[in-house]
Parts: sequence; C-alpha cells; structure tokens
Amino acid sequence: MPSAMADERALAAIRRIEQALTRIEAASSRMTSLQTESDDMRDLIVAHRALRTKVEGAIGQIDRLLETEAG
Repeated sequence: MPSAMADERALAAIRRIEQALTRIEAASSRMTSLQTESDDMRDLIVAHRALRTKVEGAIGQIDRLLETEAG
C-alpha cells in the first residue's frame, strides 16, 4: 500500500513538471510569434518537442507506478 507522503511527492513532482512545460510552451509561442526561421530557432523547437515527449512519457510511467501501487 503506497504511503500518502509518497503519493504527495509524486503529485508535487508532476505539478512541477507541468508548470515547467507551461513555461516552456509560453516561451516557445513567444519565440514562434516572432516568425524567426533561423537554424537555432528550428533546433530549439525540435529540442522542445523531444523534451515534451520525454516528459509526457515520464509522467505516464509515474501514473502507471501509482496505479500499480494503489492496486
């Protein structure tokens, strides 16, 4: 049976990750709105997408771990 403290830590970590993604997306939107097509901008967009995919995967793993511990 998972402890409430472990659940709270996991949920707090997820909240921090989601807040970071929100900040990254906002910054990305501001940068995209400048319509700068430099190589650096394209690299940043690609890196952002890759990071987002990894973070979403990590959140999915955390969710599955929490479900396994709860079940």
